[in-house]
Amino acid sequence: MTQDKQAQRELLRTTVVGSYPQPDWLINKDILRSQLVPRVRQESLWRVEQELRAEAIRDATLIAIRDMESAGIDVVTDGETARESYSNHFLSALEGVDDVRPATIVSRTGHTTRVPRVVGAIRHRQAAEEGAARFLREQTQHRAKVTLPGPFTLAQQAKDEHYHDLEAMAFDFAVALNSEARLLQETGIDVIQLDEPWLRNDPDGARRFAIRVLNRAFEGLRVRTAVHTCFGYAFLRPGQKSRGYEFLTELGDCVAEEISIEAAQPRLDPGVLRELSGKSIALGVLDHSTPEPELPDVVAARIRAALAYLPPQRLLPAPDCGMKYMTRAVAFTRLKNLAAAAALVRSELGVREN
Repeated sequence: MTQDKQAQRELLRTTVVGSYPQPDWLINKDILRSQLVPRVRQESLWRVEQELRAEAIRDATLIAIRDMESAGIDVVTDGETARESYSNHFLSALEGVDDVRPATIVSRTGHTTRVPRVVGAIRHRQAAEEGAARFLREQTQHRAKVTLPGPFTLAQQAKDEHYHDLEAMAFDFAVALNSEARLLQETGIDVIQLDEPWLRNDPDGARRFAIRVLNRAFEGLRVRTAVHTCFGYAFLRPGQKSRGYEFLTELGDCVAEEISIEAAQPRLDPGVLRELSGKSIALGVLDHSTPEPELPDVVAARIRAALAYLPPQRLLPAPDCGMKYMTRAVAFTRLKNLAAAAALVRSELGVREN
C-alpha cells in the first residue's frame, strides 16, 4: 500500500465510546435501568449463574465485537460486556476500597445512591481488564480500544473515609490506573481511554487537579491514549437539557492524544474544537436522546461542520456516549449509519473506499 493510500485510510476513522448493549439473556435490563449506573457490584443484575457466567460473557463479547465490525466501525471495543457499569468493575482490582459494604449517599438531585467506601490507601492489587483485553485482541483485526474509569471520576463517586483530601485520593486512583494501563498495553491493545464524565459536575475541582491526575494515569504509556467526557446516558433522559461544558478546553493541556466529546445531543458549537489544537477528537455525532437512529445524511452534516475547524486526519466520528442502555437493534443501526456517514464524507474528500 502506498503512503498516500495509507494516509487516506486514516481519514475519519470511526470509533465507539466503549459500551454496547449486553444481551437480555445475560443482564436483567429492568434492574439495570432502575439502577442507572451502579457504583458498586450488583449481583442481581446477572441472569446467568456464576459457574456459567464466564462462558456467557465471552459469547456476548463476541456478539459485540462482530456487530461493531459488521457495522463498519474502525476502532472497536469488547462492548464492556463483563461490566455492570463503566466504573465499578475496576474497583475489584484495588486495595483500600470497600464495595462489599458500601455507603449510601444522597445525590444533589435527592436520589439515594450506594457508593464504594475508601477505607485505606488505594493500591493496585490485580488486573481488572487484562483478560478481556487479550480476548478482544485475539478476536479482531481492527484497531482495539479498552476503557477505564478516570481518576477524577472515581474520586467523585466514592465516600472518602481515609484521605479526607479529594485530590490525594484521586492521585492514588491515578497511580492504580497507571499500573492497570501498563498491563493492558502489553496485550497489544491500540488505545486506552479514561472515562471522565464527572469533570462536568465539579469544574472548579477539575481546574485544580484533573489534568495532574490524568497525566499521572497516562504516565509512561506507549499506546494511544484518550479521555472521554460527556453529560451522561442521554438515552435514559430524553429531553434533558445540557448546560454545556464548563471544563473542556483545559483538556488541551493533558497528555492524552485523543479527546472524546459528546457533541450531538448538547448541540455543541464545533468552534470549540479550535481550542483543542493538536489533539485528535472523537466527536459525538450520534444523539442518543432521540428515540430513532438519525439517518446518515444527518450524521454526515455534523461531521462536515466539524471539518471546518479540524482536519480529517484528527477527526474520529463517534457516538455521543456509550450504548449500554439501548436495544441491540437500535445500537447496531446507529453504528451502521455512523459508518455510512463517514464513508459519505470521505467520498466528498476524494477518498475511495476499499
